[in-house]
Amino acid sequence: MNDLARIMQAADAAARWHVRQRRKGHAAEPHINHLLEVAFLVTTATEGREPDVVIAALLHDAVEDQGIAIELIASAYGRKVADIVTEVTDDKSLPKAQRKRLQVKTAGHKSCEARLIKLADKTSNVRAIANSPPPDWSIERRLDYIRWAREVVAQIRGTSPWLEQQFDAASKQASTTA
Repeated sequence: MNDLARIMQAADAAARWHVRQRRKGHAAEPHINHLLEVAFLVTTATEGREPDVVIAALLHDAVEDQGIAIELIASAYGRKVADIVTEVTDDKSLPKAQRKRLQVKTAGHKSCEARLIKLADKTSNVRAIANSPPPDWSIERRLDYIRWAREVVAQIRGTSPWLEQQFDAASKQASTTA
């Protein structure tokens, strides 16, 4: 199977796995929109030269949000994709505050592929706060999220200047609209 077919297969799997999941924003858009945005950002940042990273971007929330077994991802898309997904997956058994601290602490130690997905994921999430914030999030909670996302991104600067520009623009917009 060629790379384009593998990417489309991963997009199809992501859409099926996340079919009932919605974003937290007031628009409650389907979660697949987020996964596609993250994959598009990664594709653009790598000029389409890293299909395994694009596939991992499409699948980056599958384990954490849907309980998809990492071995299923490995058997369908290869060990490299599974390893990247593992790197960007939080341990949901830990308290949220600890998971957030760990993201800041470990971001700089991840592979380049995982850092690209982290940058794209944070960019997409901050864009969502600017364009469709969760209705139950106070301004302070939105600003706290943006500050935390900036801490994570600070640990991985130098990974992709273009993606960092995208994050910085989204972060600025979200801060002024919060």
